[in-house]
Amino acid sequence: MAGKTTNAGLSAQERAAVKQRAQELKLQAKREKEAGKAAAEKADQLAKIAEMPGGDRQMAERLSEIVAAAAPGLAPRLYYGQPGWAKDGKVVVFFRSGQLDKDRYSTLGFSSRAALDDEGGLWPSAFAMQDPTEKAWQQVTDLVRKAAGA
Repeated sequence: MAGKTTNAGLSAQERAAVKQRAQELKLQAKREKEAGKAAAEKADQLAKIAEMPGGDRQMAERLSEIVAAAAPGLAPRLYYGQPGWAKDGKVVVFFRSGQLDKDRYSTLGFSSRAALDDEGGLWPSAFAMQDPTEKAWQQVTDLVRKAAGA
């Protein structure tokens, strides 16, 4: 009997509605917490990029724009103190500043989570970056899109 009241004063239907609302509120709180965490991770990443020396900062900013456009499902975060982009909490794409690493070039890298596997058994996992051309940026866009599974 859906309309029958219990000794608590609520019918079975009302209790089900209360449970449903509690679940909705719990889910909403979880989403808000995740949104706050995502915003904080993005802010941390942008701050780290802003600290990078000249050329590396421009490359990291451009890569950030590319990832946002080509693979919006990847979330910005820091990866070993430098910019990375993750799917389901695991980094897929990352950038290493050559100047911060005291190396002669910066690195665009892909983790084992990247969907770059090739049927031939050979695929890229990292690229040296040093003043990339527009053609190179297009290749980066294509790789990021593929790596994200987009």
